[in-house]
Amino acid sequence: MLRPFIIALQFLTRIPTPRLNELGEQEIGRSLAWYPLVGLLLGLLLATLGWFGRELPASLYAAVLLAVWVTLTGALHLDGLADSADAWLGGLGDREKTLEIMKDPYCGPAAVVTLVLVLLIKFTALEHLLTTENWEALVLAPVLGRTTLVVLFLTTPYVRPNGLGSLLANHLPRRACIIVILFTLVAVPLFIGIAAFWLLLAAAGIFFALRTLMLRRISGATGDTAGALIEITETVMLLTAVLMNNVIHG
Repeated sequence: MLRPFIIALQFLTRIPTPRLNELGEQEIGRSLAWYPLVGLLLGLLLATLGWFGRELPASLYAAVLLAVWVTLTGALHLDGLADSADAWLGGLGDREKTLEIMKDPYCGPAAVVTLVLVLLIKFTALEHLLTTENWEALVLAPVLGRTTLVVLFLTTPYVRPNGLGSLLANHLPRRACIIVILFTLVAVPLFIGIAAFWLLLAAAGIFFALRTLMLRRISGATGDTAGALIEITETVMLLTAVLMNNVIHG
């Protein structure tokens, strides 16, 4: 039963795990349902590290925490964000050209600017959340980022015929994924109360906006756009938490 979770952990993070041999396509597909749990593990690690560094200068520790975050994920989703940014700008509205640019391993100006902006926003948000000791936001941002990924694979065609993404799309456990999504929707309000409404609303809003862009441009999703979805969702979650805190505390 733990094998799909370990597969998800191996793909989404650089956290050491037991070595698995002879992975089956069905197992890889089933790992998708465990993605939010991987997000929870990441969130708990970030919140714990944030708590231990709460006496340090917030700006310095925010930079350290962001570096740890990127290291834990191996910059996997940032790579997808960079490829998507280059493809959307360079594709000029053309589906095939957009998909072709996503295969290019080199980063263009759009990718560099997008990465800098996203990391800068994350850093600034982390600094504020550390100052206010908002550990809940640090936990939930990775969880909701990966939950939206499960929703994406459930609702959106995968446009590339080969690769890990196609295995997830073709062999995902629909019932288990739906249960995980519903559980998350119930658990988040229980965890943080009424404030969850705004986080879930923001997550839903950015999901539908990005999914619409994917469908209009490439008629579905790719591994790169999935990574971009995670990064942008996490960033929006942190920003929403900061805005909520400012509204509540003036």
